[in-house]
Amino acid sequence: MDNNFFKNIEKKTGVNMQDVFELANSLQNANFKDEKTVRSVIRRVSQIANKPVSKQLEDKIVNSIVNGDEKMDFGTIAKMINKK
Repeated sequence: MDNNFFKNIEKKTGVNMQDVFELANSLQNANFKDEKTVRSVIRRVSQIANKPVSKQLEDKIVNSIVNGDEKMDFGTIAKMINKK
């Protein structure tokens, strides 16, 4: 994609696209039934988005994903983080 496209996203969101790409690459073979893996992803997304997640909210997100109630993707985690 056009580099200017990503620069515009970075300007509007304050999210470093390189961080997003690195996270996406790390998720390709991750086990989302593993609580430790899911917690790590939630913390990384929270850090990238600069949105703190309470322990209670993290537990709720982890339980939803590990138990199969929610699919694991950026959109799902972002929606859950923004509901706080």
